Amino acid sequence: MLQPKPLFVERMKTLLEDYDAFYEISGKELTRSIRCNTLKISPEELKRKLEAKGWKIKQISKEFPEIMIVENRLLPGELGKAEEHILGYYYVQELSSMMPMLALNPQPGEIVLDLCAAPGSKTTQAAAMMKNKGTIIANDNSLGRIRILTSNLEKNGVMNAVVTRNDAVQLCDRLVKTGIKFDKILLDVPCSGEGNIRSNPKTYLIWNIKQVKKLSRMQRKIAASAIKLLKSGGELIYSTCTHSPEENEENVNFLLENFPLEVEKIILPLKCRPGISEWRGNKLNNQIENACRIYPQDNDTEGFFLCKMRKKD
Repeated sequence: MLQPKPLFVERMKTLLEDYDAFYEISGKELTRSIRCNTLKISPEELKRKLEAKGWKIKQISKEFPEIMIVENRLLPGELGKAEEHILGYYYVQELSSMMPMLALNPQPGEIVLDLCAAPGSKTTQAAAMMKNKGTIIANDNSLGRIRILTSNLEKNGVMNAVVTRNDAVQLCDRLVKTGIKFDKILLDVPCSGEGNIRSNPKTYLIWNIKQVKKLSRMQRKIAASAIKLLKSGGELIYSTCTHSPEENEENVNFLLENFPLEVEKIILPLKCRPGISEWRGNKLNNQIENACRIYPQDNDTEGFFLCKMRKKD
């Protein structure tokens, strides 16, 4: 198992009393999780089809029957090569990655912005929750990632999404001029990926504090641009797959200080630890404790951070 850098360890020990448990699970194989695509098939029917193949399927809750875990070991590549996956009956998605859209809870008929959408896991999830009714603008800046995004939308039968290829800040500036306002916005911003160590152990090697700070500045610019597009009373999810407070709570604190936002509590089917209220001597807004930190040792998942905010009237 690759060894983390000393500064990374120091920071994580500041965040976690159970750092040893975090480090131990970071070297273990990731749980296989899938999300039923309810645009094409019901969770009950998909479960029957997969169990008929000999797969052992566990649904994590009655409230979200579409979220499933494959408990038995499969052959290499079997999850992605299965007929049901090729037909778009399910999407291979890590459990913690499903939480931001559950928290945002887009509804049929709403106008939704997914500003950093590729490869489409959360966009396809939103379309299913909206029953293909309403409009999703799914944006990304990379042509290669856009190709993957459009392929996934097509395979999953998504019909209410408009795909755009733009720099996130520039797109927001253009949309502001049109006067369009969104009911819901997902800001699943590019980050340092500290939460993805189980699927990408090389994160230990490429991690550096300069990159964390650089990404934090970029994330603030994206979020500040997007908030101008949110309706009064509209809701926004800010999320990352990192544990870094500079990219998480400190960015949320910046938004609360500069925009008419309030943090809302989140109830999710995974264990969440509250957002931190202080980092490196910097005291943060108490509302940020309502944010959600998902740690791999708590849920046998990857790591995630998400915060739900509402734009005040």
